[in-house]
Amino acid sequence: MKNSNWRWWLCGLLFVATTVNYLDRQVLSLTWKDFIAPEFHWTNSDYGDITAAFSLFYAFVSLFSGKFIDWVGTKKGYLIAIFVWSLGACLHAGCGWLTMHIHGLESVEALRLVEQGSAMAAAISSTSVWLFMVCRMVLAIGESGNFPAAIKVTAEYFPKKDRALATSIFNSGASVGALVAPVSIPFLARAYGWEWAFIIIGGLGFLWMGFWYFMYDKPEKSKHVNQGELAYINQDETIAPSEAAADEQPKEAGIPIWKCFLLRHTWSYICGKFFTDGVWWFLLFWAPAYFSVQYGYRSDSAMGATLIFVVYLIVTIVSIAAGGYLPKFFIERRGMEAYSGRLRAMLMFAFLPVFALFAQPLGQVSAWWPAVIIGLAGAGHQSWSANLYSTVGDMFPKSAIATITGIGTMTGGIASFAINMGAGWLFDYTEGLGSAFHFLGFEGLEAGYMIIFCYCAVAYLIAWACMKTLVPRYKKVEL
Repeated sequence: MKNSNWRWWLCGLLFVATTVNYLDRQVLSLTWKDFIAPEFHWTNSDYGDITAAFSLFYAFVSLFSGKFIDWVGTKKGYLIAIFVWSLGACLHAGCGWLTMHIHGLESVEALRLVEQGSAMAAAISSTSVWLFMVCRMVLAIGESGNFPAAIKVTAEYFPKKDRALATSIFNSGASVGALVAPVSIPFLARAYGWEWAFIIIGGLGFLWMGFWYFMYDKPEKSKHVNQGELAYINQDETIAPSEAAADEQPKEAGIPIWKCFLLRHTWSYICGKFFTDGVWWFLLFWAPAYFSVQYGYRSDSAMGATLIFVVYLIVTIVSIAAGGYLPKFFIERRGMEAYSGRLRAMLMFAFLPVFALFAQPLGQVSAWWPAVIIGLAGAGHQSWSANLYSTVGDMFPKSAIATITGIGTMTGGIASFAINMGAGWLFDYTEGLGSAFHFLGFEGLEAGYMIIFCYCAVAYLIAWACMKTLVPRYKKVEL
């Protein structure tokens, strides 16, 4: 009898969830500069503070989201996570109405007509920023559960040799979400108002919940998984697949969060996330504003949408092709052990973001150059990230995977908080100084972007060196 392939259907469902996850994140970044800021009189710092608050709260709840997924189980945990983040996404739509109500204004036009720099404008800005922060916090609570749950499903349904490919596929949902976003969200905002962009995109998560409820179950319990596929899934186990199915391993020992921090393996994963996650979130949150401010292409213009689309088209194609197949080549063709093969592939991916050093210099020739370069840097991140996630499944038992992933996500959130808040302040500061501020031949705001691009260029090489130092060779964590 031919093996069933239900694991790939579930991988597709994880891909859709991750796509929706990133679409929900992108609504604000694609609407704030051209649609929301004129209404609420926001500065770069205001937007930076909002994204930083999201990142910081995301970091905090991620410490517990993985443990929560391990506790309630993958099926129920994922349902709760996507319900909360979809609700949070839709809540953004009410921020404008609440701001007008609080300040006694009757229309959006009245918000826009408030004199820039006046006390009323400052009050409107402050109120709206706090309201958006609250909504971003609700979004963060739900979104923090996505990757711990998805990584746990991957470990449940795929043997080690296939995990990097499966992770690359579902993780590419981040790129696809960012790819679909610029050709949909700004035009929804222009046609129906930015509020409806949040509601329409946020509502997609509620649809996904129905598919997840009926499609997912543990492999040994799923009516869609036959014995052949179950044997393939459990090929890394030391016991026979039939015994694994009978036992179902419901009582596998967990690991307390505090004990995780005593392990070098955990700190290796933390370093991999801390130095690199902020790079991806910077590219995700600031790229639309970058092309709008630096080159004059609004997010709802044909050229602006095309530039962002090209960025994430490169990210998607390169990350799936390289992120999944390169480690598979080292493991299967070269006969390397899974962890060593992944580390070698990650070193190669770490060199792609180095091209970020040329984004600003070549941007003086054409906006297409930074679009291509940012796309390559993003592809390097996504390829790196897919394999970094897979190292958790390599080193830790299944009962601890979501917990460790949550700790790493927390660390990445802290890094994102720092880079997004820092970028907002840096851009306002350098823009204010103008030609009085210099860095590597650039002035003002351009110099501010160059500083951030320099960090992006070296972050992955630093992270790889730390990981290799902490865990130079594969060793399974025994609980």
